[in-house]
Amino acid sequence: MKTRDREMNEKGEPEDSSTHDSQGTDYFSKPEFYDQGLDDKDELWVQKQRGGRASDAVLCCPACFTTLCLDCQRHEKYVTQYRAIFVMNCRIMEEVPQLGSKRKRNKRGSHIEVGPSAAVAFKRVCCSVCSTEVGVIDEDEVYHFLNVLPSEA
Repeated sequence: MKTRDREMNEKGEPEDSSTHDSQGTDYFSKPEFYDQGLDDKDELWVQKQRGGRASDAVLCCPACFTTLCLDCQRHEKYVTQYRAIFVMNCRIMEEVPQLGSKRKRNKRGSHIEVGPSAAVAFKRVCCSVCSTEVGVIDEDEVYHFLNVLPSEA
């Protein structure tokens, strides 16, 4: 059954010929992999993972964009660095640790180096998906992210 400039689809509704291209593709049908409530579900999942805490950023691997951390704190002085305790998709490299040094302030406010007994051992942290080095972990099991992509939390 044809109406003026319109055809009826299988549901009996008028179908405008302008909704199709020359191959007959219908651009107004619902996409197969689209879920209108998915953003809301994702937001609830992230809030549940954080346990109600606020985060300075969501951190991703700079090479493969895999999420590495949902709950982190931005460094006060070095704004491109972050620290976190709870991470995901990270692998600690169990090789020779990198040594750092601890500094103490004397009474005058200047820094002095403390002996080798106070050296801090850092281990490299890599993305578990693509093995890109993203930071280090210290002896207190705090992750320090140095090479990541931050996004709004």
